[in-house]
Amino acid sequence: MARYTGPKSKIARKFREPIFGPDKALEKKPYAPGMHGNGKRRQKKSDYAIQLQEKQKAKYTYGILEKQFLNLFKEASRRSGITGENLLMLCESRLDNTVFRLGISPSRRGARQLVSHKHVTVNGEVVNIPSYHLKPGDIVAIREKSKSLDIVQSSIEVNTKSFPWLEFDKSAVAGKFLQSPVREDIPENINTQLIVELYSK
Repeated sequence: MARYTGPKSKIARKFREPIFGPDKALEKKPYAPGMHGNGKRRQKKSDYAIQLQEKQKAKYTYGILEKQFLNLFKEASRRSGITGENLLMLCESRLDNTVFRLGISPSRRGARQLVSHKHVTVNGEVVNIPSYHLKPGDIVAIREKSKSLDIVQSSIEVNTKSFPWLEFDKSAVAGKFLQSPVREDIPENINTQLIVELYSK
């Protein structure tokens, strides 16, 4: 299946969370889309359905396809520590997600496009693979000729967020991946235990 490029509000309403950022449609209609979305009586979901929905939410949040996500889970399982936390850590260490977290792009979808169009460098070398995994100490920057892009400048100006595993130099439009994040610092509302239970069946 190709990466989802349809209406973001529809997906946000499906999960009842602003997984793509602030959403007026979700605020106005905080229930699932469709003619039965606001029904008072809703069928109770099975454990499998709840687990599957959590996995789908994680995939949509980070913009990862099924095969990629499964490979990330397998890698998380091989590592020492808690599998669910390892999974989120791997998702957060992707290059496209880091460009988004640094505030260089207002969305992960936009960050993915910046990377794919060769506007981003890692340690001085152009990298156009959104799924590229960063290591502690890696420097992520925008190419010199791309720093004047309107989307980059406007995103940096309005960004007020910072994360403990990242360091950002606004004047240089460059950031450093200091360390792998811990679960407590990752703001995404994802129950990784449900995902582990789903894949463990």
